[in-house]
Order: sequence, then C-alpha cells, then structure tokens
Amino acid sequence: MKILVLNGSPRPNGNTNGMIKAFRKGAASVGHQVDVIDVCRMKINGCLACEYCHTKGRGECVQKDGMQQIYALLSESEMLVIASPIYYHGITGQLKCVLDRFYSAAYPSRPPKLKKAAMILSSGAPDMYDEAMFSYQGDFLDYLGLEDMGVFTAHGGENGSSQKLAELFGFGASLK
Repeated sequence: MKILVLNGSPRPNGNTNGMIKAFRKGAASVGHQVDVIDVCRMKINGCLACEYCHTKGRGECVQKDGMQQIYALLSESEMLVIASPIYYHGITGQLKCVLDRFYSAAYPSRPPKLKKAAMILSSGAPDMYDEAMFSYQGDFLDYLGLEDMGVFTAHGGENGSSQKLAELFGFGASLK
C-alpha cells in the first residue's frame, strides 16, 4: 500500500516526527511504501477561494507551489496520515494551509486510490484534540468517505515514550 504522511510539525526532531518515524518503520516492515512530506519545509500558500479549481481548472489549483508535489503523491496514495503537534487546540497553520488546498484535490471527487485515513497528534496536555478531530471527522471521514484507521495521540510524558513509539510501530505493521 502507498501511504502519504503529511507532517505538520516545524520541529525536525520533535515528538510528532518521532511518532511518524515509528509508524513508518512499522509500515515499511510489512512492505508498505511510506512517503513523508514535511509541509513546514515547503512553500505552500493558503487557498485563495478563487474557485478556479471548480470552474476552469476542473480540479486543478491555479497556484503552482509546493502543493504540486503533494497532489502528485496524493493521486497515487491509498492511505493518508495527517500528523501534527497541537497548537492552540488545532493542527499547525502550515498543515492547515495544505488541508485547505485539498479543496481542489477533492473535486469533483476524492483521489480514486485514496481509501483510508489516520491521524497522529502530539500535545503538552490531554484533551487538546477536539478541533483537530472535528476537521478529521468532517473533512476526511465524512466528506471524502475515507475509512478511519485510527487516531493516535501522545501528551506530556507519553511523548517520546517507548510505549507510545511501540504503539505507532505496531499500528504501521498491522496495516493491510
């Protein structure tokens, strides 16, 4: 299976990245191809709400930036993993720009190979995930009709713990 992970963390050695690495190792151990995109290292503009993609563009965004790489990977991916630290109760702004730009990628329907989704979230305290979960449920599970493969969270001392990293490795290794 081809899996696309969108890493919304600006910290290259942060907790979110550690969780992604554990997941990736697990998924790769059973033969899955995992592409990780560090969206904070890319030049990606926010959606212009110009409607080009829904009119003249027939699903293609008018902006030509780092999203072109993501669109190409997304078109071949069977699973999407959204990973982010929690900032002010939601995903990072950089990742939010990417997800807003899915407006064109999901028109007139989702990418045909994309069937599954999961979310990996890191925070400093428990019960910080409502805003991120609202978007995940509404935009990816309900609107795009993707199968929920799970939401994995770590907060405080759980971040970087061997138990949490083993959970993410196991998740990746369990995918079929």
